[in-house]
Amino acid sequence: MQPTVEVEDREGGIRVLTIVNPARRNALDDRLLGLLDAALAPPAATRVFLLRGAGGTFCSGYDLTNLGPPTSDGRLPDDALMAFLSRLERHPVPSVALVRGAAFGAGFDLASACDFRVGTPETVFCMPPARLGIVYAVDGMARVARRVGLARAKALFLTARKLDGQTALGWGLLDECQEAEAAEGAALELCRTLASHAPLAVSGMKEVLGLLGEPGLSEEARGRARALRKASFDSDDAREGKAAFLEKRPPRFQGR
Repeated sequence: MQPTVEVEDREGGIRVLTIVNPARRNALDDRLLGLLDAALAPPAATRVFLLRGAGGTFCSGYDLTNLGPPTSDGRLPDDALMAFLSRLERHPVPSVALVRGAAFGAGFDLASACDFRVGTPETVFCMPPARLGIVYAVDGMARVARRVGLARAKALFLTARKLDGQTALGWGLLDECQEAEAAEGAALELCRTLASHAPLAVSGMKEVLGLLGEPGLSEEARGRARALRKASFDSDDAREGKAAFLEKRPPRFQGR
C-alpha cells in the first residue's frame, strides 16, 4: 500500500494522526510530511493531537533514499522536515506522541517536537546522524537538549546510543512508560485531560512556555551551523554513510 497518514477525529476533540509506511517502518518522506502538515489544520473543535505509528513502530527516521547533497539554491535535504517539526512544536493545539517501538532520527525529533510522550519499556530512541556522516539540524539538537539536558544530548548525538523506554523515562524524554497493552490507553487519557481544559488558556500557556525555552543562538551562530550542515551533506562521508546503511554494512569513513 502507498504510505499515508490516517486522520481520525474522535469524540472530545482528539485528532489521531497515524503514520502508515510499513515497508520503511514508518519512515518519513516529503509526501508524508505534507500529509502531516495538512492534518495540523484541524477543525475548530480539535483540542489535542495524538501522533502514532502503525504496526508497533513509531517512526524509523527520515527515508534515506531521499537524502543527498544540498540543492543548487542552498536547500538542505531535511529543510522540509525541520519546517514541519517547528510548526508542530509551536502549534497552539497541544500534542501527545504515542512512542511504541523505534523512534530513530527524524522519528526521535518528531516525538521531541510533541508536548508529551508516552512509551513502553520496548520503546527505543536513537539519534544516528554521526553514523551517517551528517551534522543534524540545530533546531532538532536544541529540542533534544531541552528535553534531556546538554550533557545527555551530547551522549545521544555523538555516540548514537540507543535509549530504552525506562531509561528515556528517567532522562525526562518520556513522560510515561507503560506496559505495551496500557500505553495507548494512557496516551488517550492524557489527550482527554488536555482536551477538557480551556483552549485559550492551554494554547496561551503553551506559547509562553515555548518562549521561555527558546534557544538563544545568534544569527551568526545559526549561519555557522548551517554551513557545517551543508558541508556534511555534501561530503564523501555522508555518501558512504547512506550507502552503508542501505547495504546493511559498517561504514568506512575517511573524514572528508
